[in-house]
Amino acid sequence: MTGSRLVDRSPVGTARRWAMLAASTAAQAAAAVMTNGAVFLIPALHDQRGMGLAEAGLVTAAPMVGVMLTLVAWGWFTDRRGERLALLAGLGLATLAGLLAVAASDGALLAAALFLGGAAAASTNAASGRVVAGWFPPRRRGLAMGIRQMAQPVGVGVAALTVPVVAHAEGVRAALWVPTIACAAAAVVVALVVLDPPRTAPEAGAAPNPYHRDRYLARIHGVSVLLVVPQFVVWTFALVWLIQERGWEPAAAGSLVASTQLLAALGRIGAGQLSDHVASRMRPLRWVAIAAGLSMALLGLAAGVDAAVAVPLLVVATIITVADNGLAFTAVAERAGPSWSGRALGVQNTAQFLAAALVPPIGGLAVASAGYAGTFALAALFPLVAVALVPVVHERPLG
Repeated sequence: MTGSRLVDRSPVGTARRWAMLAASTAAQAAAAVMTNGAVFLIPALHDQRGMGLAEAGLVTAAPMVGVMLTLVAWGWFTDRRGERLALLAGLGLATLAGLLAVAASDGALLAAALFLGGAAAASTNAASGRVVAGWFPPRRRGLAMGIRQMAQPVGVGVAALTVPVVAHAEGVRAALWVPTIACAAAAVVVALVVLDPPRTAPEAGAAPNPYHRDRYLARIHGVSVLLVVPQFVVWTFALVWLIQERGWEPAAAGSLVASTQLLAALGRIGAGQLSDHVASRMRPLRWVAIAAGLSMALLGLAAGVDAAVAVPLLVVATIITVADNGLAFTAVAERAGPSWSGRALGVQNTAQFLAAALVPPIGGLAVASAGYAGTFALAALFPLVAVALVPVVHERPLG
């Protein structure tokens, strides 16, 4: 940044950096348990508390609403007060909200507590990413951020394996201890391990708004929104397509979807490592957009003719369509800089959450009118549009 200097990273060794990566990943995973785990309570809320499915769905959507409404605010807080404090404050407040949820006796109170839990857990989105971006050098940052980006599927997996089982065996109140304990444990780990990364120290004046310099960040946000569409089309409709159209048993379909999510998480690490190797975030991002468009188009074609290769193509498409997340997240943090990356990452995640929220209802209408094959093929158009929007020529060399 012009008119500024970088603080040396040397006081922290390699082992401590990787420990902070692990702590940041754990914090993000705990937040994912808090924000995504509630949906696995729907059957228990219906059976044990007499809620209708619509009411239970509304209650369990509350954490995600809390996340969407507070991402930018937490990004601002992180910019002003630092990553460590943001993580500790957010995870601490999420733990308190979890305790309120455990004590809640009716649906309205439970929804309010879950909303507060999501709003607090949103602190990890920007803060944990900034810890990784701040402590790892550019040539290792893509790999590190790819590992951090595994946190969401890991957190969702933990919630899927624990919350419904505990709720069935011990009740809703017991199941709500899962996200509460996860956030409390992550707060302890953060307190023991995480340090604020070095910041750019301005020599004169406040850091300039990176959105006023050019459209680089805005274009990355746009690309990410477009690439969310095929990702959530596959995530939302893969299971029901396998059961309804391919005749799979629910257990087998669920096992395939779960294992594919693990492969997709590993794919994020591979994409990050590739970006380090080629010293670019935008070129791999464009490659992912091209591959996502082609894989979704081939999936739509294969599904339309009922070809056996459609299932392997579903696996390939699932892996490819999530590979962009770490690349875009890293690029936003690098271009925005330490003084603005919290807010920029908040904008990035908010735009993605809003797009993701629209995919299930609109995709459901598309399935009703064009079928699964037509919906998969339609989703291929979004990454192909994104290809032209990726700002490859405006990318700066990695330091």
